[in-house]
Parts: sequence; structure tokens; C-alpha cells
Amino acid sequence: MTGTYQTLTVDLPDGDSEAAQDLLHDVGVLGLEVRDREGPTMPGVRAPAPGEAILVAYFEDAETAEAARAQLAESFPSARLQLAEEAQQDWSNAWKVHIKSVQVGRLWVGPPWEAPQAPADRVRLVIEPKMAFGTGDHPTTSLCLGAVDDYMATHPGASVLDVGTGTGVLAIAAKKLGAGRVVGTDNDPVSVELARENAEVNATPGLELSGKSLDAVDGVFELVVANILANTLIELAPLIVARVKDKLLLAGVLAHQKADVEAAYVKLGLVAEPGAQQGEWVRLDFHRA
Repeated sequence: MTGTYQTLTVDLPDGDSEAAQDLLHDVGVLGLEVRDREGPTMPGVRAPAPGEAILVAYFEDAETAEAARAQLAESFPSARLQLAEEAQQDWSNAWKVHIKSVQVGRLWVGPPWEAPQAPADRVRLVIEPKMAFGTGDHPTTSLCLGAVDDYMATHPGASVLDVGTGTGVLAIAAKKLGAGRVVGTDNDPVSVELARENAEVNATPGLELSGKSLDAVDGVFELVVANILANTLIELAPLIVARVKDKLLLAGVLAHQKADVEAAYVKLGLVAEPGAQQGEWVRLDFHRA
């Protein structure tokens, strides 16, 4: 490849996304990014409109990109297509521009390269994002951080379970804010390893971070937090509710998914509280009756 590559950005109805992806693979795409309503969009990246998906296809040369554009235009007349030429980037570092520090309640959360600027009056969490979700600046994470801060302020020493811990940011925050026993689980071994690294960097020993399934976790917890996607929250509802002693916080839920997720937990005996919303993302709060 030379110093540039071609991108084809496709906005199209969500129902056409898979067929369009198949077509792009058939015509020789180098790489393909898919943004849809079910997955979190990285900060600073344009999200799809309601009912749509965005595909960003990368091509080595203009001829292949133009051929793909023409085929998509013919097969998907309602698609909006945009070709562009972009300079190649060092992808190992380019993503860093999207990761920003945040201040939520008593907390400052940010990547290592912003740590020197952290204010002295905040509880500082340094999170190396790498390939796991949860850096602090995504709305779902900041919504949870605020609620964890509020709960720990009034329940010092409380036990905390972080389901789908990712980078470990919520578990580490709880510990730094005065939690007692803190357990974090994730079914992704890479996330567990990264969460352990972040716990060490933040001098929070004693966190129980593992790939255990929820039914293998011992005990109940005064605060349970789960920042994962809506369909997984519904699927795990019985296992999550069984671990709640007092308070439950759920995030990773889009506004149009709220009613379905809330219903799954109310049906199992929890009482819904007013949650919070940031953009299209919502946090659902519950307590044990």
C-alpha cells in the first residue's frame, strides 16, 4: 500500500447491513467497521441514525472502492454512500485521540498519558484502555461511575460486584472510594488480564477479578453493577438478581431498550428507581424490595 487508502462510508437501513457486509467482502474490502444501535460507539465517532447502521469499508485503490460503491448503489438504492481518500495512520496510536479523561463526582478517570494533569483534589484512576471496554469517557461508564460514587459516599465498606468488568474501571473506582469486598467478572480473558493490570497500577490489591460465571461467584453484594449490552442483561437477569442484596445499577442500554430491560428485572422482584440518561444511553437503577 502507498501512503493513502480509500474509504467508503455507507449509511443504510439496519435490516440491509448484513447483506451489504457480504457484498463488500465479496468485492475485496481490506477492512470493515460496523456501527449499529446494539453496540457502543467509541467516543468521537459518528453513530448511526435510528433504524440504520453505518459501514466503513477500507480499500487499497480507488478502482476497487468505486466498483464497490457502484454495486452497493445498485443493490441498496436507499443507502447513502460517500467515498474519500485518507492518509494512512499509525493505528496502534491513532485511537488514543478518542480517549479522554473525565471527572465524575469525587473521581478523575483517564488514560496514562493524561495522568500528569489529574487534579490533586480528585480520587485518581489511571485506566489503560487497550482492547477492553470501559475507559470512563463513554456515557455508559460515566453514568455508572457517578452512581458508584453516590452509593459509596453513603455506604462506606459496602461489598460490590462488577459484572462484565472490562478494564476494571468500576471495580477499581468502588475500591478507591471505600468499598469492602470487590469482585469483578468478565467472560473475556483479555479483559480479566487487563483489569488485573489496571488494579495493580492503581494500587488496589485484593480485588477478586476473574472469568468466573455469575453462578460460581460466592455471596450477595450490597451494590451490583453491570455495564454490558441490553440483550445480555436480559439473558443474565436471574443470575444478576440473585447476587443483589441492596442496590443494582445497569448500563449499556439505549433509550429504546429501557422498557424491556427494566421489565426483566421488575419481574424478578426488584423495585425500579429513577435512573439517569446521557445522550441516547440510559442507566437503570433498582433496589431489593
